[in-house]
Amino acid sequence: MAELAPQELRVLVAVADAGGFSAAGTALGLTQSAVSHSVRGSEGKIGAVLFERGRTGARPTPAGERAVAHARRILRLYEVLGAEARGAGRGALEGTLRIAAFRSAALHLLPPALERLTSRHPGLRPEVRVVRELGAGTAGEVAEGRADLGIATLGGSAAVPAGLLSGALVEEPYALVHPAGHPDPRSLPLLDWDENCGSYTRQWWAAQDWIPRATVKAEDDGMVLTMVGRGLGMAIMPALSLDGATGAVEIADLGPDRPTRTVGYVTTREQGATLAVQALIRELRAGRERPAG
Repeated sequence: MAELAPQELRVLVAVADAGGFSAAGTALGLTQSAVSHSVRGSEGKIGAVLFERGRTGARPTPAGERAVAHARRILRLYEVLGAEARGAGRGALEGTLRIAAFRSAALHLLPPALERLTSRHPGLRPEVRVVRELGAGTAGEVAEGRADLGIATLGGSAAVPAGLLSGALVEEPYALVHPAGHPDPRSLPLLDWDENCGSYTRQWWAAQDWIPRATVKAEDDGMVLTMVGRGLGMAIMPALSLDGATGAVEIADLGPDRPTRTVGYVTTREQGATLAVQALIRELRAGRERPAG
């Protein structure tokens, strides 16, 4: 198979992101016919149809989705190549570091690690995107080439996509959270949110006859914590989600058989070999190993 040039890869990504040839051309400063010609050439080289064309634009076929994901990852390596080469003589890291994280990790796990990392390497520019841990979640962002590293929940119902590297950072216990001073918190309605859905946790919940069905659903864990503090119910939440708890709530241990959640990182093999990603993983691990206080 003939190799695709970097510009051909950029065109594939632009068409997928823009949803059409004309919009991709505008983004790249090319004519629609030039974009169409480039895509046809790429399809000829690969030997597969990459986009379904229609009146409303173009969307990737299954083959196109894979091609675009690889294209993003290859183009990202070009960027990393330059950044690492420029910093090599000074022993410094520079350039962007793209991170996808679910909300509580972005709020409580990442900031101290990024603070230490950027203090050592001022030329490094982290870009953090909050991604809901549903469906493909943060691991999907990494697999599709949109992030260099994802902070993900591991070992749940959704397996890490094939070909990605992962490692555990922290094992979080779940706890019962209820309004401060409530005499009978287990009698309260259960508050929940969609991302709170590890398979092991759900199995544990199903075996507890005192836990009712969730009667109130919220958008995220922060909203659940606020609602508990307002006396609207109780919740079962992991430790990271409780880092911002105020005196309006009390946290009760669920005992030795309490469920846990594994939070870890996900990256690609090629990004896992880059200096910036390796440095971030070290800081994430070091931060969780430090004693509190």
